[in-house]
Amino acid sequence: MARKLLISGEIDAAGVSTYSLEGRKSKVSVASFKKPYAPGGSFKDFIASLPAFLQAEELGELAGRIAAAHLGGKTIALAMGAHNIKVGLQPLYADLMERGVISSISLNGAGIIHDFELAFSGHSSEEVGAVLGGGEFGMARETSVWLNRVIKSGYAAGKGLGESVGEAIWEEGLPHRERSLLASAYRHKVLDTVHVALGTDIIHMHPDANGEAIGGATLRDFRRFAKMVETLEGGVYLNIGSAVILPEVFLKALTLARNLGAEVKDFTTADLDFIKHYRPGVNVVSRPTSGGGRGFRLTGPHELLVPLLFGSALEEISAKV
Repeated sequence: MARKLLISGEIDAAGVSTYSLEGRKSKVSVASFKKPYAPGGSFKDFIASLPAFLQAEELGELAGRIAAAHLGGKTIALAMGAHNIKVGLQPLYADLMERGVISSISLNGAGIIHDFELAFSGHSSEEVGAVLGGGEFGMARETSVWLNRVIKSGYAAGKGLGESVGEAIWEEGLPHRERSLLASAYRHKVLDTVHVALGTDIIHMHPDANGEAIGGATLRDFRRFAKMVETLEGGVYLNIGSAVILPEVFLKALTLARNLGAEVKDFTTADLDFIKHYRPGVNVVSRPTSGGGRGFRLTGPHELLVPLLFGSALEEISAKV
């Protein structure tokens, strides 16, 4: 039986040793405080007013790295979950493609669903909870018929999944094609790849889904994506809102590129999402840059964080051109 330790009395603090505050190393100084933004100022003034601490400081550094990569002619690649499309970031990404800032975009399978529906009908994103009970979730006829047709014909023609969808949205003249992310990539000749896990997307539930075409087209996109990863030395790779699929795809593509002799060590990676997930943290931010480069992790809503980041980068680019 363990003996109970008896403690009584109070510690005597009279003998505590101290040092001068003046000589202590501190993490915060009034010298780093910024002048608050004043109404009527420019966006550049607003960026300059952000506190030089934590994520605000990291956002500024990441924006600077994006600007430097662009001005140096390096690859800037975006991988994104479908939420980017659902919160209306397509016009921003299309503008960045037109400016030549973005070299490559990659989506998961849900991305083509929302991109097509917006281009076709001008609206997307159903209320899942309201229709799930009746078995109606994901049963929109046009979405399945159009996408599965395009994937099959594109695969047969030797195209990747992203290329097939983007080209068809534009060339078939869908009513809202100007709002399509993949059509913008097609128009501006930006690499667009789509990475699908079979069974994860609503079009896989329909009888016209063809596993050979879907799998073959997305494997073709993986190999094109890996070819792009070979060029990331000195560039920037951003994972925006993909928690599992695209971080896994990136790690495998990076491994493949390095295995085949590509020098991809000194580059910048970042994960941007509204919560922190395990896989992007290790597969995008930490492991790929462990031998060089720098990884960032910025947490916040896409509809605020992404425009702020690229607005800051464009300001730096315009100041140096």
